[in-house]
Amino acid sequence: MPLSPARRHHVAGGALALLVLCGTAVTAATVGSGADPSSASAARAPGSDRGPVLDGSTILWPEDGQSAVELVGAGAPEARGEQRPVPIASLTKVMTAHVILREHPLRPGEPGRQIEADPQAAHEVAVGGESTVPLQAGRTYSQRQLLELTLIPSGNNAARLLARWDSGSQDAFVEKMRREAARLGMDRSTYTGASGIETTTTSTAVDQLKLAREAMKDPVLREIVASRSVTVPGIGPVTNTNSLLDTPGVVGLKTGSSTPAGGNLLWACEVRTGGTTRLLLGAVLHQRAGTTPGEGIHAALESSRRLVTDLRDRLSSARTGS
Repeated sequence: MPLSPARRHHVAGGALALLVLCGTAVTAATVGSGADPSSASAARAPGSDRGPVLDGSTILWPEDGQSAVELVGAGAPEARGEQRPVPIASLTKVMTAHVILREHPLRPGEPGRQIEADPQAAHEVAVGGESTVPLQAGRTYSQRQLLELTLIPSGNNAARLLARWDSGSQDAFVEKMRREAARLGMDRSTYTGASGIETTTTSTAVDQLKLAREAMKDPVLREIVASRSVTVPGIGPVTNTNSLLDTPGVVGLKTGSSTPAGGNLLWACEVRTGGTTRLLLGAVLHQRAGTTPGEGIHAALESSRRLVTDLRDRLSSARTGS
């Protein structure tokens, strides 16, 4: 149902975020061209035949928190809700994995370096109600396995182990995270840890799309976040916390939840437009904040499912002319 102007927030610069490409050339500003996607949106010129436009006023936005969506390569994001920094919980791990893969690139199918779990990683298992994985001190895990344990079941201790392995300490690794955020133009984001347990790690939906766009360029990260489950020797099968992967077309990305953060979801969906498969990205933040992590993530998943399904179907209908 369309939202009234009082309940919408558009990224500064325009009311258009998504163009459906129908086989014609698109001359609108392209995401990744160096322009800040929060500063302008692509627009369809009067009388043009570039294809239908998805107006942000008709998108099925979540009622709560803040959200943003973007069709990569077809203009700037469209957003709803005040884009103020809020805690993002385990969405933080997308930046952690992204930095690790920039520092230590992997090819698809490559395990990478063997990393020994230190006593701290083992001690952190099941401590303080955190989301952790049963790492064993002295046992080695491949870089790929630790990335899987960080992104799929959302192991806080796996994320912090990767940070220490890369930089010697979590604090030193956080400096790399901050530099990367600055490089990506995420000027409303603050990273203070590798796992997201800290409420001082904050971001906005629009900023998280800047990260998602870059992170999904890496085939290894893209492969991991699309995995519904993996089996890690010594640990066994682990299941992805992102149940949105059951929705057709969805290929990632990451969940995050806590009482102060509410439910958060950064998602990616492959859609067909103009005879080409394109990547549709979305961020839904601060759902049911102040309740329980379970309530928050349920709200984030359900509102994202409606959003993904609506946008995917519109893009498909526009492509087929139905």
